Amino acid sequence: MQVSDVYLELYGRIPELVHRAVDGLAPEDLTRRVRDEANTIAWLVWHLTRVQDHHIGELLGEAQRWETGGWPARFGDVDPDPQNHGYGHTPEQVAGVRPDSVATLIDYHDAVWDRTKQFLATLTPERLDEVVDRRWDPPVTMGVRLVSVADDCLQHAGQAAYVRGLLGR
Repeated sequence: MQVSDVYLELYGRIPELVHRAVDGLAPEDLTRRVRDEANTIAWLVWHLTRVQDHHIGELLGEAQRWETGGWPARFGDVDPDPQNHGYGHTPEQVAGVRPDSVATLIDYHDAVWDRTKQFLATLTPERLDEVVDRRWDPPVTMGVRLVSVADDCLQHAGQAAYVRGLLGR
């Protein structure tokens, strides 16, 4: 098995989890909270997609799909800044993530996944050792960054599924 195959297998699990978390939901279910300041399904899926879009775009040295696909206008009251990926959001900012449909969440995630898949298919063992972020000690390699992003995405996809279960849908 090639290193690219391992990462494709890992990241390839995320879209299925995202689809299962949102398929068949009404738009109002996406933004329902199970507690007053809890994250919504919409925010969880938007956030995990934003994290992947941001980091993969950075690794490629390319603009994010968020910037090039007209996505901000379809997500309610969201700051369109490409650095806005949800870290540190207030409860009000979480509530502002209101996609215009379930399809919008899925379509944005799928657009990001398509680019991620193309990138991962090119990975070699040598590339995993490339330092991609010197702001940390020790500096972050591409391999570590890719694991970190996958971990974040999988956790949030699981949280979205959990919230869906709490909503009884």
